[in-house]
Amino acid sequence: MSRGSFVFTPLALRSLKHDEDMLERYKYKKQLASHHLNSYMVKREAGDRASLRSSTARTPALCHDVVVHNAVYTGDLEAMQHLFPKGSTASLIIEPRGGEMRWVARGEGLWSLTYEQELTTPLHITASRGFTDCLRLLLQRGADVKLAPGGTTALHESCENCHPECTKLLLMHGANPSAVSEEGLMPLHVCSSPESLECAKYLLQYGAAINGCTVDEEDTPLHTAARCGLLEHIELYLSYGAAVNRKNQIGLTPLNTACSQRQEVQDLERYFKLCQMLLGAGSDIHTMDQDRHTPLHMACKNANPDIVDMLLANGAYVNDMDYGGEAPMHNILKEVCFKVSHHPERIVRSLLNYGSIRVWPGALPKVLAHCCVSPDTIEVLLNVYSHLKVNDTWVESVSEEVFKENKEFYESLFSLARTPRSLQHLARCNLRTFLEGRVHKVVPKLDLPTFIKNYLLLECRGYVH
Repeated sequence: MSRGSFVFTPLALRSLKHDEDMLERYKYKKQLASHHLNSYMVKREAGDRASLRSSTARTPALCHDVVVHNAVYTGDLEAMQHLFPKGSTASLIIEPRGGEMRWVARGEGLWSLTYEQELTTPLHITASRGFTDCLRLLLQRGADVKLAPGGTTALHESCENCHPECTKLLLMHGANPSAVSEEGLMPLHVCSSPESLECAKYLLQYGAAINGCTVDEEDTPLHTAARCGLLEHIELYLSYGAAVNRKNQIGLTPLNTACSQRQEVQDLERYFKLCQMLLGAGSDIHTMDQDRHTPLHMACKNANPDIVDMLLANGAYVNDMDYGGEAPMHNILKEVCFKVSHHPERIVRSLLNYGSIRVWPGALPKVLAHCCVSPDTIEVLLNVYSHLKVNDTWVESVSEEVFKENKEFYESLFSLARTPRSLQHLARCNLRTFLEGRVHKVVPKLDLPTFIKNYLLLECRGYVH
């Protein structure tokens, strides 16, 4: 063994092999994206781009001058005015030092730790950092807005970093609003934060493809906005004719995409308004992804009660099964213990009132063990049964800690092992059985006191009887 060498462990070799595979996939992805970058063009601008490709522009020079680097990275306008006088060219390529280290194959079975390098230009740097005056100077000195040495254009950089004035400047100087990066993204696809709204407006004003798709996932800008919960972006894109029922590679429409996003309590209202907007624009509530998940499946999985109510009110099928044989009720029950603050009992109640299938009685102890942290959910779930076989298994399904926190409710539940359900409850069950899936329509119209209507609709009382 030569000096300075070392033996790789089997684990290290597997890791290196995995890294090599990742590099190969990355190279393939770059080749694929480069192909799309050359072929994916908006028809109305095809002629202009063809003429630009045939032009005899000078090849940009590679710049290693540290003084130039410092001026560009710090946005020093005065220094840049000296460095780029009139008549000079600003079409330079910069190779920044630093970045993360990774193992890189050098051939002949040798690997070495090397810093990742990404080529960029002064235009990219100033656009990404919002140095508007410096960017303007570079454009006046003839910087090429089409250059993308690192795989993205300067326009992508300005939009991703939410600098609308830089975006406007680049577009005014001929930047392609539908340019595709090596990752297969158009500038509209990187407008993924609320602060990027003005950038998106400028892109659309200059003719960006509103329904342009990403190369890998086939997402439209509307998919991106729906995923990120961007209400104002959704409204903007719809006003420009965005396709609300366009599916991506895995069969998600923007509505499916919005419903499928993980939502914290503070996000619930925003995603509800977003879905409301998409439904108002004609989104199909019955569309399924490749696993036959409907928006209702996804809204139940993410425990958004308002979206569930809206989908059901607009005709969503409460008992649609996905490829795994699971209905929306399965999805919410699996999430109850993680989403107590989302009020999952509201979803369970709505599903049952719209005629959802019930849990097989033999599985109730298992459901109780999983959902006991939400006694309201357990109450709603059990109040659609006229008889319950409560036994020691039920008692053992509830932890001592949860029992102490909700003692009154669980004492009322476990007491059913010795007493039958009340006559009032049996009457409720009979009426609900008679109405089947029409409970949500018929009960509100009955000439009954409000508290009785609420009782029939499974409103929580904090105990079972």
